[in-house]
Amino acid sequence: MNWYPVTFMDKEEQTEAIKVPPIEQIREELAREEAKHGFRKTIGNIAVALLVAAAVTALVATRLFVLIRINGGSMEPTLADGEIIFLRQTKEIKTGDLVGFYYGGRVLIKRVIASAGDSVDMGQDGSVYVNGKKLDEPYVKEKSLGKCELEFPYEVPEGMSFVLGDNRAISIDSRIRSIGSVERDQIVGKVVFRAWPLSRMGIMR
Repeated sequence: MNWYPVTFMDKEEQTEAIKVPPIEQIREELAREEAKHGFRKTIGNIAVALLVAAAVTALVATRLFVLIRINGGSMEPTLADGEIIFLRQTKEIKTGDLVGFYYGGRVLIKRVIASAGDSVDMGQDGSVYVNGKKLDEPYVKEKSLGKCELEFPYEVPEGMSFVLGDNRAISIDSRIRSIGSVERDQIVGKVVFRAWPLSRMGIMR
């Protein structure tokens, strides 16, 4: 019979035999856990802030602004089909402003060309004259008389505004008798901001 020596380990030796990660590794792991916790906390704070901002924005928007999506090309090149704009609710408008007004259960966007008491005339080539002065209209890509049912010169009635679309060839506006000059009570507001697309986002004057 062969005898083999048996070695017994005391508690201290048993502890030393267990593989303990280096202290630097432990510190790194703790740092990672703290970062995860901090990231979650930051995301939570951001989410709360966004919810509050959205609520405030919605409240302000419903009282001061109207969000409109452009449908059609009557305001090209200034506004294109599918673009999203903000109207600031106001009745105080002036010549040159882009305005939204109620017509037939929807909001139309056009440009104010003349105000109450002004005399408007249009030539066959599409040139516009207000009080005998030809308008400089850099926002119009191609001049056109378009569909016109009015007899010129036309005097804008009291308390009304004469509006035209920038795309004169296809726009349905004050040249059509069914629309005519826009009354003050029809006015929703003035175009102040383009929100979409992002490439054209910005303040509008």
